[in-house]
Amino acid sequence: MENKNDTTITPALVIKRVLKAPRELVFKMWTEAEHLAKWWGPKGFNIEVSRLNVEPGGEFLYCMKGEGFEMWGKFVYVEIVAPEKMVFINSFSDKDGNITRAPFSATWPLEVMNILTLTEEKGVTTLELKGGPHNATEEELKTFEAGIPSMNQGFGGTFDQLEEYLATVNQ
Repeated sequence: MENKNDTTITPALVIKRVLKAPRELVFKMWTEAEHLAKWWGPKGFNIEVSRLNVEPGGEFLYCMKGEGFEMWGKFVYVEIVAPEKMVFINSFSDKDGNITRAPFSATWPLEVMNILTLTEEKGVTTLELKGGPHNATEEELKTFEAGIPSMNQGFGGTFDQLEEYLATVNQ
């Protein structure tokens, strides 16, 4: 039986980003569809939000379109403590939200637990995202660990987009 309340993450991807915006605004970027569509996902992809219900048990179902193909993904929210913390399980999915294998790897974990924390000091927010396999096999754990450098690069680009988008939003 899986335990979605277990937030142990090993191996872990840890990414930090300092954003020149108040924590409440950064949290809003993660919880409103019109904002998520502007920055979430790999550079060069358009994001279409299919469903967004930011509460424990709720989902963010989205489609990433670009370079001649599309990929679906989803978050299942485990814990929300506005505006400081969000715990969610991220997976690749089909358009109906059913979990699928990653299109780039037969051994990528089906579920990745993520813990997002936001701390603010003098109007500047430090975002920390910690993620790791959830309910994974030994092979999936190894695949994830080997992919950490690539994920650092990918999330770096995604958070660049968040930073750029934040600069355009009225604070």
